[in-house]
Amino acid sequence: MNTEYLLSEAVGLLKSLISIPSFSREEEAVADYLQNYIESIGIETRRKGNNIICVAPMFDLRKPTILLNSHIDTVKPVNGWRKDPFSPTEENGKLYGLGSNDAGASVVTLFQVYQELSKTEQSYNLIFVASCEEEVSGKEGIESVLSELPPITLGIVGEPTEMHPAIAEKGLMVLDVVSYGKAGHAARNEGVNAIYKALDDISWFKDFKFEKESPMLGPVKMSVTQINAGTQHNVIPDRCSFVVDIRSNELYSNEDLYNTIRKNVKSDVKARSFRLNSSRISEDHPIVKRAVKMGRNPFGSPTLSDQALMPFPSVKMGPGKSSRSHTADEYILISEIEEAIEIYLKLLDGLNI
Repeated sequence: MNTEYLLSEAVGLLKSLISIPSFSREEEAVADYLQNYIESIGIETRRKGNNIICVAPMFDLRKPTILLNSHIDTVKPVNGWRKDPFSPTEENGKLYGLGSNDAGASVVTLFQVYQELSKTEQSYNLIFVASCEEEVSGKEGIESVLSELPPITLGIVGEPTEMHPAIAEKGLMVLDVVSYGKAGHAARNEGVNAIYKALDDISWFKDFKFEKESPMLGPVKMSVTQINAGTQHNVIPDRCSFVVDIRSNELYSNEDLYNTIRKNVKSDVKARSFRLNSSRISEDHPIVKRAVKMGRNPFGSPTLSDQALMPFPSVKMGPGKSSRSHTADEYILISEIEEAIEIYLKLLDGLNI
């Protein structure tokens, strides 16, 4: 294994990806570039929308299959960038650029690892997918691809975790809640104030604690994050709407949480989706055991990823730091890319699952 060569290829590809704007649902240009790059070095690809799929040669359905996945889309640049987000800049061992940390570094390192491991006989099949729409949990991203792949035994999701394995991840459910009253003149004793009706339910969301706490992820967290009511100062509002952000642990499905909430609040409650459930892989899984032997520290992640859409065991693991994601002057350390290549290869080469 020539780590220096793999590192050079990974960094060069990452610089090219940074230079192409790839906001969620606008990834066509970067997907075209990545597909052309992969095919130019002699590797076959398949395309589903803006998702790029590579299946290692000599695929054998009798073997288990490992999916290597990360995403090519980015959020839009926040205020405060001092550098050009789309001009990759290397300074003092850091590579700056939008998506460098989240999750371009994971895309390019996993692809190098896919190439390298595909050259040798393994006890498993290998599939690489560079997916789109991860930042918006879009239905045209990894979710649209999984049904067209062979059965997956294990997923490795590239996200910035400092190369420690996230073996549990919180899920997400967003609720739109509406209370109704009756309009009237604020100067007279008339009408039914929808805001006052909503207050009891808002207090319930603030104070209620679901009983089951996860050793890895902690309790379910509910937060009222938006509220809207009223048309003008002298009219009693007949409608008050608010939004609740719910981060679930693996001990409850989103449907379980929703059913409990419906029994306890008086307002109308609608879930935008039940798709994004919490996930967990056993600490006894071979990949987790091997990671621990290598000195990596399993943990529970509070942030959401495409792991939530995978109906099979998975770990979230990649170069970079989550705290750099979605920030001005986002960067990845070149040394982190090098370390990731080495750790991924050591973790996966010869693995039995």
